Amino acid sequence: MRDNSSVYTNPILEGEGADPWVIRSGEYYYMTYTTGSNITILRSNTLTDWNSADSKLALNPPPDLAYSTDLWAPELHNIDDRWYIIFTATPDGDNPSPEQEMYCPYNCPAINHRMFVLESSGPDPWTSDYSYKAMLDTYDQFAIDGTYFQHSTGLYHIYSCWYEKYAAWPAHLCITKMSNPYTVSSNFTERAIISTPSEPWEKTPYGRTDGYRLCSNEGPQQLVNPQTGKNFVIYSAARSDNRNYCLGQLELKSSGDPMNPQDWIKKTDGCVFYQNPAEQAYGVGHASFTTAGSSDDETNWIVYHGMRDPTNGWSARTIRTQKFTWGEDGAPIFPRPGYGPYDAP
Repeated sequence: MRDNSSVYTNPILEGEGADPWVIRSGEYYYMTYTTGSNITILRSNTLTDWNSADSKLALNPPPDLAYSTDLWAPELHNIDDRWYIIFTATPDGDNPSPEQEMYCPYNCPAINHRMFVLESSGPDPWTSDYSYKAMLDTYDQFAIDGTYFQHSTGLYHIYSCWYEKYAAWPAHLCITKMSNPYTVSSNFTERAIISTPSEPWEKTPYGRTDGYRLCSNEGPQQLVNPQTGKNFVIYSAARSDNRNYCLGQLELKSSGDPMNPQDWIKKTDGCVFYQNPAEQAYGVGHASFTTAGSSDDETNWIVYHGMRDPTNGWSARTIRTQKFTWGEDGAPIFPRPGYGPYDAP
């Protein structure tokens, strides 16, 4: 699988785009990203140019459902010979009733966001139809940016959560055990918080000292070193509508229990992927990871969103990709974000 040209530039998809998820299967790459109103799958045999990609509508929800509005961060996963789309949505367009919001210490428009799952009708991600399967149990609390964490001990759901229903801030990373891709088996007392925005670079503004408003851990993604088997969760930190949005890193200890917070090691000396003002690449985050090339010449790629003009907030986000490598310690080494031109896969 090779690109048609030897170089490419970012962004790889024209127009606004955020929260990209890319997975490679067979001769194609498949991408989902936040549209807000539906879930669309793109298919391309080229990782670095999606402007002529095939497009397939997986879900266009009718009104008045729990998942009718503000559909965010869909991901397409292959589990047990079926494809599952896990996504965030809300019934109220981020406009909760005054009776709800009055309990929040800060403004909390996303209080009714929950996690949902679609299931494919067959083993092919493109020819399958997708049907609604379930709302994941997040204990009737805020939940966004959920992902699957597949481990030798089972399947887990990692997502961005609040400590309690009306907390509003900060946003942590929670983990629960699953019995299948649409059923959470952990009860509320077993839910674990594996990361909280305690570091200066996880807060907005940077180093905030007056409370936790706008301080976030979100967008978690599993990343496994193919050589060592080390398990990482790369997550987004700070606030997604400004320049300081970046990626942080958790590592699961060897033979660690994913449900035990003490078995997760946070890299605390700063973001592992962060803004590059010299190239006007700001607000880089919410990444996914894929590969390119043949089995004997495979390269690793990070797909992420970023901004050229951070003063425009969420509407300035576009989708980009760059190659990354692995260090001697088994951890990923990410490049500085930019626009290229770069060598294509």
